[in-house]
Amino acid sequence: MTHGAGAPPTVTRRSEERSRPAGPKTARDAWPLAVLAAVFTLTQLVVIRPTLGMGWDEIVYTSQVTTHHPAAFFSAPRSRGVSLLVAPVASWSDSTVLLRIYLALLSGLGLYLALRVWRGLFPTRVLVVAGAFFASLWVTLFYGPQAMPNYWVAVGALAAVGAFLRHREDPSSTGLLWTVVAGATLMALMRPTDAVWVTIPLLVLAAVWWRPRLLAAVVGGLLAGGVPWVIEAYASYGGLSERLAEASRIQGGLGLHMAVDDQLRSLGGRALCRPCTGEMPHPVITLWWFVLPVLAVLGLVVAVRAGRALRTAVPLACAATAALPYLFTIGYAAPRFLQPAYALLAIPVADALWHLVTAPRGRWRTVLRTVAAVGLAGHLAVQLTVAVHTANRSAASRADWARTAEGLHRLGVTPPCLITGHESIPIGYYTGCSSGATAGNNENMTAEEIRRTAERVPVAEITRVGSRPNGYARSWPVHRVEDYDVRVAPAPDPRRE
Repeated sequence: MTHGAGAPPTVTRRSEERSRPAGPKTARDAWPLAVLAAVFTLTQLVVIRPTLGMGWDEIVYTSQVTTHHPAAFFSAPRSRGVSLLVAPVASWSDSTVLLRIYLALLSGLGLYLALRVWRGLFPTRVLVVAGAFFASLWVTLFYGPQAMPNYWVAVGALAAVGAFLRHREDPSSTGLLWTVVAGATLMALMRPTDAVWVTIPLLVLAAVWWRPRLLAAVVGGLLAGGVPWVIEAYASYGGLSERLAEASRIQGGLGLHMAVDDQLRSLGGRALCRPCTGEMPHPVITLWWFVLPVLAVLGLVVAVRAGRALRTAVPLACAATAALPYLFTIGYAAPRFLQPAYALLAIPVADALWHLVTAPRGRWRTVLRTVAAVGLAGHLAVQLTVAVHTANRSAASRADWARTAEGLHRLGVTPPCLITGHESIPIGYYTGCSSGATAGNNENMTAEEIRRTAERVPVAEITRVGSRPNGYARSWPVHRVEDYDVRVAPAPDPRRE
Protein backbone atom coordinates (compact mmCIF):
# COMPACT_ATOMS: atom_id res chain seq x y z
CA MET A 1 0.00 0.00 0.00
CA THR A 2 1.64 3.21 -1.18
CA HIS A 3 -1.04 5.86 -0.88
CA GLY A 4 -2.73 4.96 2.36
CA ALA A 5 -2.56 6.90 5.57
CA GLY A 6 0.30 4.76 6.78
CA ALA A 7 2.45 5.14 3.67
CA PRO A 8 6.04 6.20 4.37
CA PRO A 9 6.62 9.90 3.59
CA THR A 10 9.50 9.17 1.21
CA VAL A 11 7.39 6.75 -0.83
CA THR A 12 4.54 9.25 -1.01
CA ARG A 13 6.86 12.04 -2.18
CA ARG A 14 8.37 9.80 -4.88
CA SER A 15 4.95 8.75 -6.11
CA GLU A 16 3.82 12.36 -6.30
CA GLU A 17 7.02 13.30 -8.11
CA ARG A 18 6.45 10.65 -10.77
CA SER A 19 2.83 11.64 -11.33
CA ARG A 20 3.31 15.41 -11.19
CA PRO A 21 2.38 16.89 -14.58
CA ALA A 22 4.83 19.09 -16.43
CA GLY A 23 2.97 22.35 -16.70
CA PRO A 24 3.33 26.02 -15.89
CA LYS A 25 3.59 26.98 -12.25
CA THR A 26 2.09 30.02 -10.58
CA ALA A 27 3.43 33.46 -11.29
CA ARG A 28 4.84 33.56 -7.76
CA ASP A 29 7.27 30.75 -8.62
CA ALA A 30 8.86 32.91 -11.33
CA TRP A 31 9.96 35.63 -8.91
CA PRO A 32 13.07 33.80 -7.65
CA LEU A 33 14.19 33.41 -11.27
CA ALA A 34 13.59 37.10 -11.91
CA VAL A 35 15.65 38.04 -8.84
CA LEU A 36 18.44 35.73 -10.00
CA ALA A 37 18.44 37.37 -13.44
CA ALA A 38 18.56 40.83 -11.89
CA VAL A 39 21.52 39.87 -9.68
CA PHE A 40 23.27 38.38 -12.70
CA THR A 41 22.79 41.59 -14.67
CA LEU A 42 24.03 43.83 -11.86
CA THR A 43 27.03 41.59 -11.19
CA GLN A 44 28.09 41.87 -14.82
CA LEU A 45 27.98 45.66 -14.67
CA VAL A 46 29.95 45.75 -11.41
CA VAL A 47 32.56 43.06 -12.10
CA ILE A 48 33.14 43.46 -15.84
CA ARG A 49 32.20 47.16 -16.02
CA PRO A 50 30.51 48.76 -19.03
CA THR A 51 33.61 50.86 -19.76
CA LEU A 52 35.46 47.76 -21.03
CA GLY A 53 36.60 48.47 -24.58
CA MET A 54 35.59 46.43 -27.59
CA GLY A 55 37.42 43.14 -28.19
CA TRP A 56 38.64 41.78 -31.53
CA ASP A 57 35.67 39.51 -32.30
CA GLU A 58 33.22 42.07 -30.99
CA ILE A 59 34.67 44.60 -33.41
CA VAL A 60 34.07 42.27 -36.34
CA TYR A 61 30.45 41.61 -35.37
CA THR A 62 29.56 45.16 -34.36
CA SER A 63 31.24 46.89 -37.29
CA GLN A 64 28.87 45.09 -39.68
CA VAL A 65 25.91 47.17 -38.51
CA THR A 66 27.37 50.45 -37.31
CA THR A 67 27.74 53.58 -39.41
CA HIS A 68 30.50 54.93 -37.16
CA HIS A 69 33.22 52.47 -38.23
CA PRO A 70 34.07 50.68 -41.48
CA ALA A 71 33.03 47.04 -41.55
CA ALA A 72 35.85 44.63 -40.67
CA PHE A 73 36.52 41.46 -42.67
CA PHE A 74 33.91 38.79 -41.90
CA SER A 75 35.53 35.35 -42.06
CA ALA A 76 33.87 32.05 -43.02
CA PRO A 77 33.18 30.58 -39.53
CA ARG A 78 31.26 33.62 -38.34
CA SER A 79 27.50 34.09 -38.44
CA ARG A 80 25.44 37.28 -38.52
CA GLY A 81 23.44 36.57 -35.36
CA VAL A 82 25.52 38.74 -33.05
CA SER A 83 25.39 41.62 -35.54
CA LEU A 84 21.59 41.41 -35.50
CA LEU A 85 21.64 41.23 -31.70
CA VAL A 86 23.60 44.47 -31.29
CA ALA A 87 21.97 46.34 -34.18
CA PRO A 88 19.27 48.05 -32.04
CA VAL A 89 22.07 50.00 -30.31
CA ALA A 90 25.14 49.79 -32.55
CA SER A 91 23.27 50.94 -35.65
CA TRP A 92 22.84 54.45 -34.23
CA SER A 93 25.32 54.81 -31.35
CA ASP A 94 29.06 54.22 -31.04
CA SER A 95 28.90 54.21 -27.22
CA THR A 96 30.54 51.10 -25.82
CA VAL A 97 29.04 51.82 -22.39
CA LEU A 98 25.53 51.90 -23.79
CA LEU A 99 26.12 48.68 -25.71
CA ARG A 100 27.48 46.92 -22.60
CA ILE A 101 24.46 47.96 -20.51
CA TYR A 102 22.09 46.85 -23.25
CA LEU A 103 23.77 43.45 -23.55
CA ALA A 104 23.90 42.96 -19.77
CA LEU A 105 20.17 43.64 -19.51
CA LEU A 106 19.45 41.40 -22.48
CA SER A 107 21.58 38.55 -21.12
CA GLY A 108 19.76 38.71 -17.78
CA LEU A 109 16.41 38.61 -19.58
CA GLY A 110 17.60 35.70 -21.72
CA LEU A 111 18.65 33.68 -18.68
CA TYR A 112 15.31 34.34 -16.97
CA LEU A 113 13.25 33.28 -20.00
CA ALA A 114 15.35 30.16 -20.63
CA LEU A 115 15.09 28.96 -17.02
CA ARG A 116 11.38 29.77 -16.94
CA VAL A 117 10.82 27.21 -19.70
CA TRP A 118 11.94 24.47 -17.29
CA ARG A 119 9.27 25.21 -14.68
CA GLY A 120 7.18 22.09 -14.18
CA LEU A 121 10.11 19.83 -15.05
CA PHE A 122 12.10 20.70 -11.92
CA PRO A 123 11.23 22.59 -8.72
CA THR A 124 11.97 26.29 -8.74
CA ARG A 125 14.68 25.86 -6.13
CA VAL A 126 16.59 23.54 -8.50
CA LEU A 127 16.25 26.02 -11.36
CA VAL A 128 17.49 28.89 -9.18
CA VAL A 129 20.59 26.92 -8.16
CA ALA A 130 21.16 25.85 -11.77
CA GLY A 131 20.90 29.43 -12.97
CA ALA A 132 23.12 30.69 -10.17
CA PHE A 133 25.78 28.11 -10.98
CA PHE A 134 25.84 28.99 -14.68
CA ALA A 135 25.59 32.74 -14.08
CA SER A 136 28.42 32.70 -11.52
CA LEU A 137 30.96 31.10 -13.87
CA TRP A 138 33.59 33.68 -14.78
CA VAL A 139 33.13 32.90 -18.47
CA THR A 140 29.39 33.67 -18.21
CA LEU A 141 29.95 36.91 -16.32
CA PHE A 142 32.70 37.99 -18.69
CA TYR A 143 30.86 37.30 -21.95
CA GLY A 144 27.32 38.19 -20.85
CA PRO A 145 27.74 41.91 -21.66
CA GLN A 146 29.90 41.30 -24.74
CA ALA A 147 28.93 41.05 -28.40
CA MET A 148 29.80 37.37 -28.67
CA PRO A 149 27.70 34.36 -29.77
CA ASN A 150 28.37 31.54 -27.29
CA TYR A 151 26.28 32.79 -24.38
CA TRP A 152 23.30 33.09 -26.71
CA VAL A 153 23.79 29.56 -28.01
CA ALA A 154 23.64 28.48 -24.35
CA VAL A 155 20.40 30.40 -23.75
CA GLY A 156 18.86 28.99 -26.92
CA ALA A 157 19.92 25.47 -25.93
CA LEU A 158 18.34 25.78 -22.49
CA ALA A 159 15.07 27.05 -23.95
CA ALA A 160 14.90 24.50 -26.77
CA VAL A 161 15.71 21.45 -24.62
CA GLY A 162 13.34 22.50 -21.83
CA ALA A 163 10.47 23.15 -24.23
CA PHE A 164 11.19 19.88 -26.06
CA LEU A 165 10.82 17.90 -22.83
CA ARG A 166 7.74 19.75 -21.70
CA HIS A 167 6.03 19.27 -25.06
CA ARG A 168 6.65 15.54 -24.86
CA GLU A 169 4.72 15.50 -21.59
CA ASP A 170 2.09 17.95 -22.83
CA PRO A 171 1.72 17.42 -26.61
CA SER A 172 -1.31 19.74 -26.81
CA SER A 173 0.78 22.88 -26.16
CA THR A 174 1.47 24.80 -29.36
CA GLY A 175 3.34 27.46 -27.41
CA LEU A 176 5.98 24.94 -26.36
CA LEU A 177 6.52 23.96 -29.99
CA TRP A 178 7.17 27.58 -30.88
CA THR A 179 9.60 27.82 -27.96
CA VAL A 180 11.54 24.89 -29.44
CA VAL A 181 11.59 26.72 -32.77
CA ALA A 182 12.74 29.94 -31.12
CA GLY A 183 15.53 28.26 -29.16
CA ALA A 184 16.84 26.37 -32.20
CA THR A 185 16.61 29.51 -34.34
CA LEU A 186 18.58 31.55 -31.81
CA MET A 187 21.33 28.92 -31.69
CA ALA A 188 21.54 28.64 -35.47
CA LEU A 189 21.62 32.40 -35.94
CA MET A 190 24.57 32.65 -33.58
CA ARG A 191 26.57 29.54 -34.55
CA PRO A 192 24.90 27.14 -37.02
CA THR A 193 27.32 24.27 -36.47
CA ASP A 194 26.94 24.51 -32.68
CA ALA A 195 23.16 24.42 -33.08
CA VAL A 196 23.39 21.16 -35.02
CA TRP A 197 25.62 19.54 -32.39
CA VAL A 198 23.33 20.59 -29.52
CA THR A 199 20.17 19.31 -31.21
CA ILE A 200 21.46 15.90 -32.34
CA PRO A 201 19.85 14.10 -29.33
CA LEU A 202 16.60 16.02 -29.86
CA LEU A 203 16.45 15.04 -33.53
CA VAL A 204 17.14 11.39 -32.70
CA LEU A 205 14.54 11.25 -29.92
CA ALA A 206 11.85 13.00 -31.97
CA ALA A 207 12.42 10.50 -34.78
CA VAL A 208 12.49 7.45 -32.47
CA TRP A 209 9.32 8.53 -30.67
CA TRP A 210 7.82 9.51 -34.02
CA ARG A 211 6.79 12.97 -32.92
CA PRO A 212 6.53 14.75 -36.31
CA ARG A 213 5.60 18.10 -34.77
CA LEU A 214 8.60 18.08 -32.42
CA LEU A 215 10.87 16.98 -35.24
CA ALA A 216 9.52 19.72 -37.48
CA ALA A 217 9.99 22.31 -34.71
CA VAL A 218 13.67 21.44 -34.23
CA VAL A 219 14.41 21.22 -37.96
CA GLY A 220 12.38 24.35 -38.67
CA GLY A 221 14.31 26.33 -36.06
CA LEU A 222 17.66 25.14 -37.42
CA LEU A 223 16.62 26.12 -40.93
CA ALA A 224 15.22 29.50 -39.89
CA GLY A 225 18.48 30.43 -38.21
CA GLY A 226 20.89 28.62 -40.53
CA VAL A 227 19.54 29.39 -44.01
CA PRO A 228 20.99 32.96 -44.03
CA TRP A 229 24.42 31.45 -43.32
CA VAL A 230 23.96 28.98 -46.17
CA ILE A 231 22.78 31.71 -48.56
CA GLU A 232 25.83 33.79 -47.65
CA ALA A 233 28.01 30.74 -48.30
CA TYR A 234 26.84 30.65 -51.92
CA ALA A 235 26.87 34.43 -52.32
CA SER A 236 30.34 35.10 -50.86
CA TYR A 237 32.30 31.87 -50.50
CA GLY A 238 31.47 29.84 -53.60
CA GLY A 239 29.14 27.36 -51.91
CA LEU A 240 28.38 25.58 -48.67
CA SER A 241 31.16 23.01 -48.89
CA GLU A 242 33.64 25.76 -49.76
CA ARG A 243 32.60 27.81 -46.75
CA LEU A 244 32.82 24.82 -44.44
CA ALA A 245 36.27 23.99 -45.81
CA GLU A 246 37.44 27.57 -45.35
CA ALA A 247 36.01 27.65 -41.83
CA SER A 248 37.90 24.45 -41.04
CA ARG A 249 41.12 25.93 -42.41
CA ILE A 250 40.77 29.09 -40.33
CA GLN A 251 40.22 26.97 -37.24
CA GLY A 252 43.41 25.05 -37.88
CA GLY A 253 41.88 22.10 -39.68
CA LEU A 254 39.05 20.26 -37.96
CA GLY A 255 39.72 16.61 -37.23
CA LEU A 256 40.67 14.39 -34.35
CA HIS A 257 42.37 16.62 -31.76
CA MET A 258 42.64 16.25 -28.01
CA ALA A 259 41.70 19.69 -26.69
CA VAL A 260 40.69 18.69 -23.14
CA ASP A 261 44.02 19.90 -21.74
CA ASP A 262 43.71 23.09 -23.80
CA GLN A 263 40.34 23.82 -22.23
CA LEU A 264 41.85 23.24 -18.79
CA ARG A 265 44.65 25.73 -19.52
CA SER A 266 42.10 28.32 -20.60
CA LEU A 267 40.17 28.16 -17.31
CA GLY A 268 42.60 30.58 -15.68
CA GLY A 269 41.17 33.47 -17.69
CA ARG A 270 42.62 33.04 -21.17
CA ALA A 271 40.06 34.31 -23.64
CA LEU A 272 41.79 32.47 -26.49
CA CYS A 273 44.29 29.66 -26.00
CA ARG A 274 45.94 29.46 -29.46
CA PRO A 275 48.53 28.06 -29.34
CA CYS A 276 47.61 26.62 -25.98
CA THR A 277 50.92 26.29 -24.18
CA GLY A 278 52.19 27.10 -20.73
CA GLU A 279 51.44 25.71 -17.29
CA MET A 280 48.07 24.59 -16.07
CA PRO A 281 46.19 26.96 -13.76
CA HIS A 282 46.29 26.29 -10.03
CA PRO A 283 44.20 23.21 -9.09
CA VAL A 284 41.88 25.43 -7.06
CA ILE A 285 40.86 27.14 -10.31
CA THR A 286 40.22 23.92 -12.23
CA LEU A 287 38.69 21.82 -9.44
CA TRP A 288 35.11 22.71 -10.37
CA TRP A 289 35.69 21.35 -13.88
CA PHE A 290 36.34 17.87 -12.48
CA VAL A 291 33.52 18.02 -9.92
CA LEU A 292 30.98 19.07 -12.59
CA PRO A 293 30.67 15.71 -14.42
CA VAL A 294 30.58 13.82 -11.11
CA LEU A 295 27.62 15.87 -9.91
CA ALA A 296 25.96 15.54 -13.32
CA VAL A 297 26.14 11.75 -13.13
CA LEU A 298 24.81 11.87 -9.57
CA GLY A 299 21.94 13.99 -10.85
CA LEU A 300 21.15 11.29 -13.39
CA VAL A 301 21.21 8.59 -10.69
CA VAL A 302 18.84 10.67 -8.55
CA ALA A 303 16.53 11.17 -11.52
CA VAL A 304 16.45 7.45 -12.37
CA ARG A 305 15.55 6.55 -8.79
CA ALA A 306 12.82 9.21 -8.79
CA GLY A 307 11.31 7.91 -12.02
CA ARG A 308 12.07 10.98 -14.12
CA ALA A 309 15.27 9.95 -15.86
CA LEU A 310 14.37 11.53 -19.21
CA ARG A 311 14.25 15.06 -17.80
CA THR A 312 17.88 14.72 -16.76
CA ALA A 313 19.24 12.39 -19.44
CA VAL A 314 18.24 14.65 -22.35
CA PRO A 315 20.06 17.82 -21.18
CA LEU A 316 23.05 15.63 -20.29
CA ALA A 317 23.08 14.15 -23.79
CA CYS A 318 22.76 17.58 -25.41
CA ALA A 319 25.56 18.92 -23.18
CA ALA A 320 27.77 16.03 -24.28
CA THR A 321 27.18 16.60 -28.00
CA ALA A 322 27.64 20.35 -27.55
CA ALA A 323 31.02 19.85 -25.87
CA LEU A 324 32.31 17.03 -28.08
CA PRO A 325 33.59 19.12 -31.06
CA TYR A 326 35.43 21.55 -28.77
CA LEU A 327 37.06 18.81 -26.74
CA PHE A 328 38.04 16.39 -29.52
CA THR A 329 37.93 18.00 -32.99
CA ILE A 330 39.65 21.38 -32.68
CA GLY A 331 43.31 22.17 -32.05
CA TYR A 332 42.90 25.11 -29.67
CA ALA A 333 40.59 26.31 -26.93
CA ALA A 334 38.52 29.21 -25.69
CA PRO A 335 36.49 28.80 -22.49
CA ARG A 336 33.43 30.40 -24.08
CA PHE A 337 33.12 27.48 -26.50
CA LEU A 338 31.72 25.26 -23.72
CA GLN A 339 29.09 27.69 -22.44
CA PRO A 340 26.16 25.74 -23.98
CA ALA A 341 27.41 22.55 -22.29
CA TYR A 342 27.77 24.31 -18.94
CA ALA A 343 24.24 25.74 -19.17
CA LEU A 344 22.71 22.32 -19.89
CA LEU A 345 24.79 20.55 -17.24
CA ALA A 346 23.66 23.10 -14.66
CA ILE A 347 20.19 21.50 -14.38
CA PRO A 348 21.27 17.98 -13.30
CA VAL A 349 24.10 19.44 -11.22
CA ALA A 350 21.67 21.61 -9.27
CA ASP A 351 19.34 18.64 -8.80
CA ALA A 352 22.24 16.59 -7.42
CA LEU A 353 23.24 19.36 -5.01
CA TRP A 354 19.72 19.60 -3.63
CA HIS A 355 19.66 15.83 -3.19
CA LEU A 356 22.96 15.90 -1.30
CA VAL A 357 21.78 18.52 1.19
CA THR A 358 18.25 17.19 1.74
CA ALA A 359 18.19 13.39 1.28
CA PRO A 360 20.56 12.11 4.01
CA ARG A 361 19.42 12.14 7.61
CA GLY A 362 21.12 12.72 10.92
CA ARG A 363 24.79 13.65 11.11
CA TRP A 364 25.43 12.99 7.41
CA ARG A 365 23.01 15.72 6.43
CA THR A 366 24.92 18.24 8.54
CA VAL A 367 28.27 17.11 7.13
CA LEU A 368 27.12 17.26 3.52
CA ARG A 369 25.46 20.64 3.97
CA THR A 370 28.67 22.00 5.46
CA VAL A 371 30.78 20.58 2.63
CA ALA A 372 28.35 21.94 0.03
CA ALA A 373 28.28 25.40 1.63
CA VAL A 374 32.07 25.61 1.85
CA GLY A 375 32.47 24.29 -1.68
CA LEU A 376 29.97 26.73 -3.16
CA ALA A 377 31.52 29.67 -1.29
CA GLY A 378 34.98 28.69 -2.53
CA HIS A 379 33.68 28.20 -6.05
CA LEU A 380 32.08 31.65 -6.06
CA ALA A 381 35.26 33.27 -4.73
CA VAL A 382 37.38 31.59 -7.42
CA GLN A 383 35.03 32.50 -10.25
CA LEU A 384 34.77 36.15 -9.21
CA THR A 385 38.53 36.39 -8.81
CA VAL A 386 39.17 35.00 -12.29
CA ALA A 387 36.43 37.22 -13.75
CA VAL A 388 38.00 40.37 -12.26
CA HIS A 389 41.48 39.31 -13.37
CA THR A 390 40.28 38.57 -16.91
CA ALA A 391 38.35 41.83 -17.15
CA ASN A 392 41.33 43.87 -15.94
CA ARG A 393 43.72 42.17 -18.35
CA SER A 394 41.32 42.62 -21.25
CA ALA A 395 40.78 46.27 -20.36
CA ALA A 396 44.55 46.85 -20.40
CA SER A 397 45.03 45.29 -23.84
CA ARG A 398 42.10 47.24 -25.29
CA ALA A 399 43.46 50.43 -23.77
CA ASP A 400 46.72 49.71 -25.62
CA TRP A 401 44.80 49.65 -28.90
CA ALA A 402 43.16 52.97 -28.02
CA ARG A 403 46.54 54.58 -27.23
CA THR A 404 47.97 53.25 -30.48
CA ALA A 405 45.03 54.82 -32.29
CA GLU A 406 45.82 58.16 -30.65
CA GLY A 407 49.44 57.85 -31.81
CA LEU A 408 48.27 57.13 -35.35
CA HIS A 409 46.06 60.21 -35.27
CA ARG A 410 49.09 62.30 -34.29
CA LEU A 411 50.89 60.90 -37.33
CA GLY A 412 48.08 62.09 -39.56
CA VAL A 413 46.33 58.73 -39.95
CA THR A 414 42.73 59.85 -39.56
CA PRO A 415 39.50 58.68 -41.19
CA PRO A 416 39.06 57.84 -43.96
CA CYS A 417 42.16 55.66 -43.71
CA LEU A 418 43.46 52.09 -43.89
CA ILE A 419 45.41 50.02 -41.35
CA THR A 420 47.27 46.87 -42.37
CA GLY A 421 49.58 44.42 -40.66
CA HIS A 422 49.65 43.21 -37.06
CA GLU A 423 46.30 43.48 -35.23
CA SER A 424 44.97 45.64 -38.04
CA ILE A 425 41.32 44.86 -37.24
CA PRO A 426 41.21 46.14 -33.63
CA ILE A 427 43.70 48.96 -34.20
CA GLY A 428 41.85 49.99 -37.34
CA TYR A 429 38.55 50.05 -35.43
CA TYR A 430 39.93 52.22 -32.63
CA THR A 431 41.54 54.53 -35.18
CA GLY A 432 38.35 54.76 -37.23
CA CYS A 433 40.01 53.18 -40.26
CA SER A 434 39.32 50.26 -42.52
CA SER A 435 41.53 47.20 -42.01
CA GLY A 436 43.27 45.13 -44.64
CA ALA A 437 45.40 42.01 -44.92
CA THR A 438 47.17 40.41 -47.87
CA ALA A 439 47.52 36.99 -46.22
CA GLY A 440 46.27 34.93 -43.29
CA ASN A 441 42.79 34.25 -41.97
CA ASN A 442 41.59 37.81 -42.63
CA GLU A 443 42.96 38.22 -46.16
CA ASN A 444 40.80 40.71 -48.02
CA MET A 445 43.15 42.82 -50.18
CA THR A 446 46.11 42.60 -52.48
CA ALA A 447 49.34 44.57 -52.15
CA GLU A 448 48.45 46.49 -55.28
CA GLU A 449 45.08 47.49 -53.83
CA ILE A 450 46.85 48.80 -50.73
CA ARG A 451 49.25 50.86 -52.84
CA ARG A 452 46.36 52.36 -54.79
CA THR A 453 44.53 53.14 -51.56
CA ALA A 454 47.61 54.97 -50.26
CA GLU A 455 47.30 57.34 -53.21
CA ARG A 456 43.93 58.51 -51.90
CA VAL A 457 43.87 58.20 -48.09
CA PRO A 458 46.35 57.72 -45.22
CA VAL A 459 47.60 54.14 -44.92
CA ALA A 460 49.66 52.68 -42.07
CA GLU A 461 51.36 49.28 -41.71
CA ILE A 462 51.62 47.94 -38.12
CA THR A 463 54.32 45.46 -37.05
CA ARG A 464 55.85 44.37 -33.78
CA VAL A 465 58.99 46.29 -32.92
CA GLY A 466 61.84 44.98 -35.05
CA SER A 467 59.64 42.77 -37.21
CA ARG A 468 59.90 42.74 -40.99
CA PRO A 469 57.07 44.64 -42.71
CA ASN A 470 55.24 43.58 -45.84
CA GLY A 471 56.97 44.40 -49.11
CA TYR A 472 54.66 47.26 -50.02
CA ALA A 473 55.58 49.14 -46.81
CA ARG A 474 59.35 48.63 -46.58
CA SER A 475 60.18 52.05 -47.98
CA TRP A 476 57.63 53.90 -45.84
CA PRO A 477 58.92 56.07 -42.95
CA VAL A 478 58.85 54.14 -39.66
CA HIS A 479 57.65 55.53 -36.32
CA ARG A 480 57.50 54.01 -32.83
CA VAL A 481 54.00 54.04 -31.34
CA GLU A 482 53.51 52.18 -28.06
CA ASP A 483 54.90 48.66 -28.65
CA TYR A 484 54.63 48.80 -32.44
CA ASP A 485 56.59 49.94 -35.44
CA VAL A 486 54.25 52.03 -37.58
CA ARG A 487 55.07 52.71 -41.20
CA VAL A 488 52.95 55.44 -42.74
CA ALA A 489 52.63 55.71 -46.49
CA PRO A 490 53.92 59.03 -47.86
CA ALA A 491 51.15 61.52 -48.35
CA PRO A 492 49.87 61.56 -51.92
CA ASP A 493 51.00 64.38 -54.15
CA PRO A 494 48.12 66.89 -54.20
CA ARG A 495 48.99 67.77 -57.82
CA ARG A 496 48.09 64.24 -58.89
CA GLU A 497 44.51 63.64 -59.91
